[in-house]
Amino acid sequence: MEVIKKFTKISYEKPVVALGMFDGVHVGHASVIRRAVEIAKKINGTPMVLTFSNHPLSVIAPENVPRIVGNKILRREIFESIGVKVLIEIPFTKELCRKSPEEFLTMLNERIAPVYVVTGPNYTFGRFGRGNGRMLIREGENYGFKAEICPAVTIGKKTVSSTKIRALIAEGDLSAANELLGRNFTYTSQVMHGDKRGRKLGFPTANLEIDDRHAMLPNGVYSVRVKVGDEIFNGVANIGDNPTFKVAKRRLEVFIDKFSGDIYGENISVSFIEKIRDEKTFDSVDELKAQLRTDLESMRATS
Repeated sequence: MEVIKKFTKISYEKPVVALGMFDGVHVGHASVIRRAVEIAKKINGTPMVLTFSNHPLSVIAPENVPRIVGNKILRREIFESIGVKVLIEIPFTKELCRKSPEEFLTMLNERIAPVYVVTGPNYTFGRFGRGNGRMLIREGENYGFKAEICPAVTIGKKTVSSTKIRALIAEGDLSAANELLGRNFTYTSQVMHGDKRGRKLGFPTANLEIDDRHAMLPNGVYSVRVKVGDEIFNGVANIGDNPTFKVAKRRLEVFIDKFSGDIYGENISVSFIEKIRDEKTFDSVDELKAQLRTDLESMRATS
């Protein structure tokens, strides 16, 4: 998949463009992108995604920016797995914010010249979000494309949305969040140096900072899968401030089962499968070690 980071004139065969922010790329987002890929295959065109590298609210109303469900690395991997050939991932700027819906459509036509545009039902564009799906369908022909608006996706009685997924993650309803995402909630970050206390206990951990800008589950111990490079390992992760040792800053500590190696400074992805238990304070190191062995057995039993 080719990644383009500037909104400049490009030339591809019959572009079919999926428009959206696609934070987390949940099952609703995936349905929009799959539809664009499907249309492109039918017309021998090029399936594309046009999205932003930052949330528009970071420019429009920074105090209201929602927490990020995914990350750029994961988002790109999902796009490519669905069949996207070209990703246009541009910064949302004040200049772009001031463009009218008509000016945005003119830019879209002049720089990409899509033959089809596909979006979800809540997509808006242009100054004050005045452009919407109805406008795309009504005005598309004037800008050289046909528009298709995909319906909202529901699972059970839940309409799939990033807002709902953020709420489920914050509440700790991991099963429901994973269902709406269509995969396991995943957090990616760089392994940092810790206090090496886990190694002394016989359970060396990879320590990750928890970015306040990202959605995260409540404190507790979870069964996880960890991607290190191109390999996947089972693991046990603790979210919290390690109350037994009174660690001040909340962080994510991951024991990677059947793994050894120096991964300091590397990015790893932690996918959450299910919760094992709440975080707790132990009266002794031996009590903590016994619980860690139990946690590991619980993870292995469900992996």
